[in-house]
Amino acid sequence: MTLRPIARLTSLTQGYGGRSIIENLDLSIHSGVTGLLGPNGAGKTTLFRTLATIAPPRSGDLEVFGRPVKNERQARRARRRIGYLPQDFGYYPAFSITDFVRYCAWLREVPSKSADSMTREALGAVGLADRAQDRMKSLSGGMLRRAGIAAAIVGSPSLLLLDEPTVGLDPAQRLDFRELIRSLALAGTAVVLSTHLVEDVGAACDTVLVLNEGHVLHSSTPQQLAELARLTAPGDNPLERGYMTVLESHRTNGGGTS
Repeated sequence: MTLRPIARLTSLTQGYGGRSIIENLDLSIHSGVTGLLGPNGAGKTTLFRTLATIAPPRSGDLEVFGRPVKNERQARRARRRIGYLPQDFGYYPAFSITDFVRYCAWLREVPSKSADSMTREALGAVGLADRAQDRMKSLSGGMLRRAGIAAAIVGSPSLLLLDEPTVGLDPAQRLDFRELIRSLALAGTAVVLSTHLVEDVGAACDTVLVLNEGHVLHSSTPQQLAELARLTAPGDNPLERGYMTVLESHRTNGGGTS
């Protein structure tokens, strides 16, 4: 039996102003941890904003949790079960970390009777329980990123979208982050992780997608991507060389390695 995807894009075209960034994209997101790799400008953030129901498709269809998202009412219903960490996120500087995460829980309509306990749980999961009353304006880059991760996971979303979540984290914190997303996936959350840190994908992801110019060039397991590596491709390990091999094949042949 084939399981229905958590999210599905069909013939998606998306962009801003007069510019198309994604054209005619078909993509399904399933349970587990999916890593999204691609150079700057590949369309990763645009894809995330579409999956998060923030940017309606210009054309094509978006389906989340088995239901179409075609209007704001349907998008709002879907957002209750979606956690999203943008690469850059806004916050009120005077908010404490608790205030910020609790506010994000309210935005996602987490039930008020459980929002406080879920806020504490999310802060504990990212190692900020002892800093819960610190002001957002006082946080270092790494702590700010952890506060953002807490805001994305509060309320146990069914779909978690993380755009460059480990930027600013030290090596120990990155290891903790990998363990966190593995545990979320085991609990049933579908996680999509966009990053430039290929080693995070190799360590934590079940599936890896290589995106460039709004197209998925490759989809496989990290091990299968590593097996594509050319010895002459740049990179410090087989996974990095496999990723660069896919990009170079696309540039050279106008196609891609699938």
